[in-house]
Amino acid sequence: MRTCELTNLVEIDVSENNMEISRLGALAYDPAPESAALAKLQPSYGLFIDGAFTDPSKHQQFATLNPATGLPLAMVAQADVRDVDHAVKAARRAYDNVWSTMSGAERGKYLFRIARLIQERARELAVVETLDNGKPIRESRDIDLPLAAAHFFYYAGWADKLDHAGFGSSPQPIGVAGQIIPWNFPLLMAAWKLAPALAAGNTCVLKPAETTPLSALILAEILEQAELPAGVVNILTGDGSTGSALVAHPGIDKIAFTGSTEVGRLIQERLASTDKRLTLELGGKGANIVFEDAPIDEVVEGIIDGIFFNQGHVCCAGSRLLVQESVADEVLRRLVRRVDQLRVGDPLDKNTDVGAINSAAQLEKIRELTAYGELEGATRYTSSCRLPDTGYWFSPTIFADVSQSHRIAREEIFGPVLSMLTFRTPEEAVAKANNTKYGLACGVWSEKGSRTLWVAERLRAGVVWANTYNRFDPTSPFGGMRESGFGREGGRHGLEAYLNV
Repeated sequence: MRTCELTNLVEIDVSENNMEISRLGALAYDPAPESAALAKLQPSYGLFIDGAFTDPSKHQQFATLNPATGLPLAMVAQADVRDVDHAVKAARRAYDNVWSTMSGAERGKYLFRIARLIQERARELAVVETLDNGKPIRESRDIDLPLAAAHFFYYAGWADKLDHAGFGSSPQPIGVAGQIIPWNFPLLMAAWKLAPALAAGNTCVLKPAETTPLSALILAEILEQAELPAGVVNILTGDGSTGSALVAHPGIDKIAFTGSTEVGRLIQERLASTDKRLTLELGGKGANIVFEDAPIDEVVEGIIDGIFFNQGHVCCAGSRLLVQESVADEVLRRLVRRVDQLRVGDPLDKNTDVGAINSAAQLEKIRELTAYGELEGATRYTSSCRLPDTGYWFSPTIFADVSQSHRIAREEIFGPVLSMLTFRTPEEAVAKANNTKYGLACGVWSEKGSRTLWVAERLRAGVVWANTYNRFDPTSPFGGMRESGFGREGGRHGLEAYLNV
């Protein structure tokens, strides 16, 4: 076992090149904070049912915390079985009496309106997302918000064209969809779920994650602004018991779940004896494969984006780096230098690259698995960045000398931790990449198109990126196989899960 601070490694590299500076990343940045006041949060929030905010039946609430400080942001309602029943019945009435009988063109107008309102309130929503989730404001502002609006715009265009989507001459909606979303991309995941379901003529009961409910509640305000008919979308906050009640409710026709493989497996078992439709987007252990002919500078940036984007809280993160042996040392040398330049700190600061870990529980899981990495003999390179004194933080970390039997190479860490392995031939790269129970996403880096296609055809993953990573588009389907789930979200394929075809 060997543990290295990236600072020391950088000092050695710099001296070897006879440069005058002692450490890369020493340039000082003045703070460039976005104002937290833009969030305009209420002290407490109720449940959004039948077109209005209402108190939970038991009047129970819990606090949602700012991961960067550990301090509460607002009190949020805890929905129980009676609240779930109320929401499902409201969704059924809206489906039977309004939404399913409305023309596709009219439904599209509402989706366009929602998309425009998201754009109008984008700055506010970005701050809310960063405060509640811990991700850097640059990511909330430049990625999450534009993509959320884009999904509503895209599916608004599909609403009156379902007859031409390739699902038959008159595809019909399923009915009432129960949708459970994770905490890593709260608003974006809500858009991924709601937009295709609404375009297809379904009504929805959405359950956001317990630790990140605020952007969904602001979205409820937007639905009111858009004058969406009452009951078409209902939003229930709460813990796992709320999601469990939603899955079990007999009035639900379809469940869409994004989250952990363990919970997804439980949902599938529960629904196995019912006629409810199900789509699952679960965990991953994505392989980022680098061949010797790939441009290393470009590759390093792609690796950084693949694993440290959103603090590594990404199901499709490129958490396993497979590098051809002939360039492995050079890739590692450049990579650890680049990681030490990442700025970790206040998520509201526009200079920040890596924000706060979403919760104390997730931080503990990351610490546990990285400790195993050291115990099992991997070499650890940890960024020398100074972490804030309050909140939940973890330094960007790289493990080299990793074998396929190590837990850090097999289990989803869901944090800013990269495991590096090597290979000699394309066949070995494919074999190692496929040596996992997951199958969500992979990346291939090579200047040879024929090699890239050869590898991509043999990877058992739902998404394969070529010379890039973590590229998302509402027109492109996304989803996994094996223990990463089934079904597709995005593109024309995303409509199929919400239509009786």
